[in-house]
Amino acid sequence: MAYSVESKKSGKTYYLHVRVNKRKDGKETKLYFFAGTIKDEGACDALPEGYEVIENSTTGLPFLKRKA
Repeated sequence: MAYSVESKKSGKTYYLHVRVNKRKDGKETKLYFFAGTIKDEGACDALPEGYEVIENSTTGLPFLKRKA
């Protein structure tokens, strides 16, 4: 089951996904994002280590932030 967060502002549920992009130098970059539905590819079961979920106070959309 994908990791989910409920928006405090809108009450909508968002699911965490990851997309892996390969750079020209051969290294991989991971892009984490929240979506309103669970997509077939890229759904994450847990938060990545060292990150926390923060909610945008204006829009209510969640995003990841590195822990201090």
